[in-house]
Amino acid sequence: MNIATFVSGRLFRTAHKYARRMKKIFYAAALPVLMLALAACRSEMKKITVKDYPVARMDSTVDDYFGTRVEDPYRWMEDDNASETAAWVRAENEVTQHYLAQIPYRDKIRGRLTELWNYPKYDVPRKVGGYYFFFENDGLRNQSVLYRQQGLSGKPEPFLDPNTLSDQGTVALIDVSFSKDDRYLAYAAASAGSDWVEIRVMETATGRTLPDVIRWVKFSGAVWSGEGFYYSGYDEPDRAQLLSGQNRDQKVYYHRLGTPQDADELVYSDPQHPLRYLSASVSRDGRMLFITATEGTSGTEILYKKLDPASAAPARASVSKVTTPGYGFKVLFPGFAYDYSLVYGRDGKAVFYTNDGASNGRLLQADLSGVTPVVTTLVPEGDCLMEGAVTAGGNLMVFWLDKAQSRVSQYTLSGEKVRDVELPGIGTVTGMEGDSSARETFYAYSSFTMPTEIYRYDLSSGASEPFKTPSVTFDPGEFVAEQVFYPSKDGTQVSMFLVHRKDLRRDGSNPVYLYGYGGFNINRTPGFAPQHILLMEQGGIYALANLRGGGEYGEAWHKAGMLANKQNVFDDFIAAGEYLIREGYTSPEKLAIAGGSNGGLLVGACMTQRPDLFAVALPAVGVMDMLRYQYFTCGWGWAVEYGSSDNAEQFPYLYAYSPLHNIRKGTCYPATLITTADHDDRVVPAHSFKFAATLQAAQGCDRPALIRIDTDAGHGAGKPTSKKIDELTDTYSFLFWNTGVRKIR
Repeated sequence: MNIATFVSGRLFRTAHKYARRMKKIFYAAALPVLMLALAACRSEMKKITVKDYPVARMDSTVDDYFGTRVEDPYRWMEDDNASETAAWVRAENEVTQHYLAQIPYRDKIRGRLTELWNYPKYDVPRKVGGYYFFFENDGLRNQSVLYRQQGLSGKPEPFLDPNTLSDQGTVALIDVSFSKDDRYLAYAAASAGSDWVEIRVMETATGRTLPDVIRWVKFSGAVWSGEGFYYSGYDEPDRAQLLSGQNRDQKVYYHRLGTPQDADELVYSDPQHPLRYLSASVSRDGRMLFITATEGTSGTEILYKKLDPASAAPARASVSKVTTPGYGFKVLFPGFAYDYSLVYGRDGKAVFYTNDGASNGRLLQADLSGVTPVVTTLVPEGDCLMEGAVTAGGNLMVFWLDKAQSRVSQYTLSGEKVRDVELPGIGTVTGMEGDSSARETFYAYSSFTMPTEIYRYDLSSGASEPFKTPSVTFDPGEFVAEQVFYPSKDGTQVSMFLVHRKDLRRDGSNPVYLYGYGGFNINRTPGFAPQHILLMEQGGIYALANLRGGGEYGEAWHKAGMLANKQNVFDDFIAAGEYLIREGYTSPEKLAIAGGSNGGLLVGACMTQRPDLFAVALPAVGVMDMLRYQYFTCGWGWAVEYGSSDNAEQFPYLYAYSPLHNIRKGTCYPATLITTADHDDRVVPAHSFKFAATLQAAQGCDRPALIRIDTDAGHGAGKPTSKKIDELTDTYSFLFWNTGVRKIR
């Protein structure tokens, strides 16, 4: 072997050995990457299983509606105290939690939601004496705390912390009001999400709680006047039906501080019409008392009477004669064709907001100083919706809604326009109230991409300046909100907000959370929610449709989606989904629909009418049984909006869209997560129970049909932060998994 051959052979062997060594090093370094890739692949292929649904007993209950026989096999679920119902609830929650526990990124979602939620949240302050009172939540407290601070730059100090009123933060403050002389504060507290509240009283100077306790109150706080306050209450209910029994015979009482509740004076009742809501309002000078009566969620009647000027309280002689028709009240505006609400009253005059003769709303002034009221227009109807008005410093602050976005105008009390308020941007504004001597007022401004900010407004100059601005753990500049208009089934143009990352690609691959409400004249406008940031961080889109039935475009828009016109609401929502698919924002495999309460009805109706259009359905605390809703708690009040199955003309259209009664066996419905709570006495959980049992028995494919039943929670108001994060973790884990998202950024 010559030297050249020897050297070349040695070089070859050395190179070969080096190559083998490098190969081992490469594989050692690449192994974790390969393992991660395999894990990701397994995650994508992961099959989440659903345990067998609990068997729900079906009985032979049948109702006859004007010749139409309707089966109701799960009627027994309406008994919220029955052991059989409780056992079914436990079994359903086990099935749901077993499913959700298999989603690999559930804990990651919980962690990110907790981060996004952990920012300071503020409410509009109220000046009381030398102090400013306001609610604040420093991040993750279950309930916001009522603080007070001396002057604009004083150090805030806790005044009332509802987190101390229960172990789990399940007691919430529903209403807070101050006496005219600022000496007392009354608060209405609700427990475990129920609509029932208790009213208690504190001294503002000392923070001492007085012995006064008012029980069996619903849909009312304290309305201060003279030596005490008015409130609306019910007779003590049957404890067995506390959360489901029909609420009847609401009455207005007057409570004098320092006296027991059973000594409270009956101010007004209407035993001839037990299914009416009654509430009291008092003029600023305490000389006029107004009663607002309504037979449902829209349409009011206004009555009035003069008060004893010495005490600003009801005259004892007239109140004690409870058999006196009308209790001395006169009818100012008869019901119930239009809405009227008191804005301000003083010196024998009262200003009311109404849609009487004005679909977009207007302000009326009633002069009550003479024998006969004289009513004139104070601020006329405009081109866009007037939402209402408040007063501050001798000014009227009028709220408008222009294409579902807030505008505010300042007027004198005589109706002369001063200026339009320059707002921080496109969003929603609340607040602006103050007493007659105020030189300033405060308002809350919220948008889709930034939490609520509090601004101080100078009533003289019209200038706004930030008062409280939260810091956040994301960059709002990464997201954008746009407003689009799309045609509904009958050609009506409907507006919709779309919020997403600025770099969004319209290739049909984006998961969409399409939300709607469409009812009760309620406006859905720009607002912030931490979970929407989570959605958009994953490339998703939050879509908010302004459906008929809401009030965004006036009373005509509301009426176009109520009673026999309710199908328009569902058509609008379905058309929103079709638009999002047609325009490349998403696809049927990526589209989720969501809504709560009346919005839960919306989701239930749309998923049963167009199951092919949606991948996921998220009906929350929904009205699902349109034939029996009126028999529970305050459900009778919704007949104004929906109609009633007790009416031969209204039954057919209710039956035609009722979600519970339009589930068809063998149909492939969207992956569904129904949410409700055991203390929901607004829309009783039996609606969701019956819908879930029927859907599970009918589902024609392997998509899950689950129900999540929360404990010590109600319709939503006052829900503790911890419970909100728990529920949203489960909701968004379910949404992402069933729209094909296999990895969370």
